[in-house]
Amino acid sequence: MAQQLTDGHGRRFEYLRLSLTDMCNFRCSYCLPDGFRKQTGLPANLTVRETGRLIAAFARLGLWKVRLTGGEPSLRPELLDIARTVAATPGIRKLAMTTNGYRLTERAADYAAAGILALNVSVDSLDPVKFAAITGHDRLDEVLDGIAAARLAGITSIKLNSVLMRGINDDELEAFIAFVQRHDLALRFIEVMRTNDNPDFFVRHHLAGVEIAARLEALGWQSLPREAGAGPAVDYARPGEPGRIGIIALYSKDFCASCNRLRVSARGKLHLCLFGDHGIDLRPLLASDDQIEPLTARIAALTATKAPAHRLHAGDSGATPHLASIGG
Repeated sequence: MAQQLTDGHGRRFEYLRLSLTDMCNFRCSYCLPDGFRKQTGLPANLTVRETGRLIAAFARLGLWKVRLTGGEPSLRPELLDIARTVAATPGIRKLAMTTNGYRLTERAADYAAAGILALNVSVDSLDPVKFAAITGHDRLDEVLDGIAAARLAGITSIKLNSVLMRGINDDELEAFIAFVQRHDLALRFIEVMRTNDNPDFFVRHHLAGVEIAARLEALGWQSLPREAGAGPAVDYARPGEPGRIGIIALYSKDFCASCNRLRVSARGKLHLCLFGDHGIDLRPLLASDDQIEPLTARIAALTATKAPAHRLHAGDSGATPHLASIGG
């Protein structure tokens, strides 16, 4: 029987967000407005074998859900090999990926065949002009076509991620509602997160999740019970109607109380919190299969030290320069 991965505050961790690269080809205004800039002198990303050893250790500790993130994970040449390796790991029951939809139309069938059966696709506007202004790319139709292709490929769980920003796209709530109901999709509204690179943008455009929730409730949407293994989103539905909307409100009271996730960067650093002060390097314990016992023990010991909450309310984003650096 697998162990349970817990911290000193009684939280159980079943979900790993694994970054495959910090590279991204979009220039989203809230994350990388000036585009990705490659740093020199950094170690290479984890190899497929190193990744397999990492996931095996987490699975031993009872973790059963893995999400591949970035940057943009589809830019990683070994993506399919990594996906197959993770999906084949004993104990892993769900493999998901978050993507900006780049080349999703042509790759959706390959993703499904590799074991990726859940996708979150970033769609920050349904207006082509706004979408291009936010992301730096005129690709809305391409992304929406990719979502349709993913459904045809048999990817059974598809969610849209949208960062709702005051004065930019907060007037699209009703349009998003109509879209998810028309296509019977799930949508996540995510609060703008303050990082070390975007404090001015955050001040101008942050929209509290409680405001979005109030608008949904006024339109007849009701909150739903939290599902096993789900993230911190509070989900809403309108009784008897298709579509589901979730709100990830990082600045809400007790947001961290239900935390069930850990993060590992593309280069093998364990981040106990997206907004923590630093990552802890696991790579020295990923060199060979016979290191599984010390690796498992190291992960369990570090997880036990996880802080009770982030410090965003105090304006402290930790060591996170932008969301692509760890895999928000």
